[in-house]
Amino acid sequence: MHAPDRKELLELEQGARRHGSGITATELVGCWQLQTVWPRTTGEANGMSGWLLRQLQARLEIAIETDGQLNLSNAVNLGALELRFRGPGQLIGARPLLRFQFTTLCLSLGQQVLIERHLPAPTAQKEPFFALIHRDRNGSLTARGRGGGLALWTLRD
Repeated sequence: MHAPDRKELLELEQGARRHGSGITATELVGCWQLQTVWPRTTGEANGMSGWLLRQLQARLEIAIETDGQLNLSNAVNLGALELRFRGPGQLIGARPLLRFQFTTLCLSLGQQVLIERHLPAPTAQKEPFFALIHRDRNGSLTARGRGGGLALWTLRD
């Protein structure tokens, strides 16, 4: 897989801002493995952060319910220990924005749930989102998060 460099990402982002990315909900369905993170403050990919997140199997899982609602799950694993956040999401606008709320936190060891907690809803000004920039045929997805950083995921088989 060809990982885009900073210049390519910025060109893709400019195009998405002007014309929208055209990404649809059905194109988001699946398990997305986090590959690379570019912090807001620098143009270079954060190699250490990306390596650590790959080792923790950081992933974003997206499903569509029968009513059309998106369900998101964000998880990391350390061996059999899994930390998972779950909640609803929705696509808004032409770019589009993938807005979401994590309503549940779950810590599991193998099949055994150790902790499951309801999370309070964030205010509208603090609600997380990803501005979707690009989804290619080879199974990569690039987006900018609320905090300004860029992320690249690949679709897991």
